[in-house]
Amino acid sequence: MMLFMGVAAINSQANLLFGMFGLMVGVLLISGVISRLVLRGLILHRALPDHACVGEPITVGYELTNTKRFWPSLSVVLAELDGVEGFARQPHSFLLHAAPQMMASVPTVLIPKRRGLHTLDRYQLITSFPFGFVKRAVIGRRKDELLIYPPGAEVSRKLLAMCRSADSSGEMSRPQPGGADEFYGVKEYRPGDNPRWIYWRRSARAGTLVSREMTRVSPPRVLLLVDTLVPERTLEEHALVERSIAMAASLAAVALDQGLLVGLCVWSGKWVVVQPTRGKRHKSEVLSLLARLPLNTSHGLGEMALHMRPGLRNGTTPVLFTAHDESLGVQEVHGGLVAVPADSPRAKAWFKFDPKADFIAAMPDDHRPPLEPATS
Repeated sequence: MMLFMGVAAINSQANLLFGMFGLMVGVLLISGVISRLVLRGLILHRALPDHACVGEPITVGYELTNTKRFWPSLSVVLAELDGVEGFARQPHSFLLHAAPQMMASVPTVLIPKRRGLHTLDRYQLITSFPFGFVKRAVIGRRKDELLIYPPGAEVSRKLLAMCRSADSSGEMSRPQPGGADEFYGVKEYRPGDNPRWIYWRRSARAGTLVSREMTRVSPPRVLLLVDTLVPERTLEEHALVERSIAMAASLAAVALDQGLLVGLCVWSGKWVVVQPTRGKRHKSEVLSLLARLPLNTSHGLGEMALHMRPGLRNGTTPVLFTAHDESLGVQEVHGGLVAVPADSPRAKAWFKFDPKADFIAAMPDDHRPPLEPATS
């Protein structure tokens, strides 16, 4: 339009057209200068959660600090350029106003769609202030990482009951000292012991302080065996493996929340065996390991059987998640092993995923099979 107006003004030599052409040139120059001032001096800080879960919305806070002394920043759009494949849509937000020497926080809701560790580095700041005719954009860098867990599911109580099946033969059936449940015996009182457990009658008879020793109840132990072997690089095989990983993560989260000791045996570049224990830190370790699992094309159940033994002991229930042997069904075999094939009807009944859960979209980019050549 400015070019057309300039040509028309030269041809007609009309003062009004020259005035309109000059006005348009002025608007262009002012827009370029002011938009540059608006974007200059903005520093980005992301307020990310500790972790996210596929399909569960999270709130990310973008904090933009305006370091300029006099000029405010107005009408700025922030868009992520790196790590966008981990979300249902490109992360972006709109900043209305940031005063000089002040910080403005802009929250935005994101829906993760792909498990794994995602790096957010490059971002773009865009503005069309003040007239909306000209857009200016600058690219900045700030590296942050966000770990996305596999999708979660509602776990059936029946499966949790099977995980407790080792109670009758494990540590829970034998009294163990060091707890606070039932009387176990007496011992000599030592400085630092709880004075509430001093056995005064026996102490008066023996002439020295003795204290009661109580039993402790050991919770059930569960060892999760996750078979991630993909012998055929098809979308269906990858989806079943992703479903197995998601089921293992769901069971681990629920079992740890209920106080069970949970361990893990899986191939993650090498065979990793995490001893069964409990706690928030252990839960984060197990779920983080499942979220970062790499592509596995050559390490199957045969190797797992050799490496799983350090995690097994009396009172441990092994739970196998696999995508291959459908003939096993979901049943207890081999002295308490619970096998859960991903495509079995019972597995689908025991793990209630969101109907919108897409396990093909949840796999990392480097796990996707190569495209098959088109056939004529």
